[in-house]
Amino acid sequence: MATGLAPGFADPVLAAQSTFRRIMDATARPGLVCNLAGTINPPPPLARGAGAVALTLFDQDTPVWLDAALDGEPDVAYWLRFHTRAPIVAEPDRAAFAILSDAERMPGFETFSLGTADYPDRSTTLIVQVHSLETGRPLMLAGPGIKGRTTLRIEPLPAGFPERVAANHALFPRGIDMLLVTASAIAALPRSTTLVVEP
Repeated sequence: MATGLAPGFADPVLAAQSTFRRIMDATARPGLVCNLAGTINPPPPLARGAGAVALTLFDQDTPVWLDAALDGEPDVAYWLRFHTRAPIVAEPDRAAFAILSDAERMPGFETFSLGTADYPDRSTTLIVQVHSLETGRPLMLAGPGIKGRTTLRIEPLPAGFPERVAANHALFPRGIDMLLVTASAIAALPRSTTLVVEP
């Protein structure tokens, strides 16, 4: 149990509404980097951006899985449960959301729930902490919500990331969605998005 609980949003209603709008903007326009307003200081290694997304999207009906680094810090689970009432689960394929603190060690997408043909919405959404959405290898994106093509830079990324995204897209309408977050920004890679590989 945490000895000194870090606070959540100073103004929970307004901050959650603002963060929700940014999440929706990012999801509707894959590759668009949106700033996350508000300042919170969740227990490390949970980043501020991931914490803001959690406070906005989690509730008692959204089971959450934490990667090893986050799960190894009891204050993180306590903070999430206290502020959101979300249950923390040990099995990643039971999670509605998974928070990954280390993008380079991202588990295979098949580790999580990919949804079913009848209920594709029952897949896991990954909240992936990254260092930057401005530097790193450029990825060319296409698909719904993108006019033509757009470029997104993400640092760091796991090995074979383009192949993982392609395999995930091939499962559509099943598959996972990703929210990529820094301390103060968010971008989305939904399952409907494709990576364009130029010759």
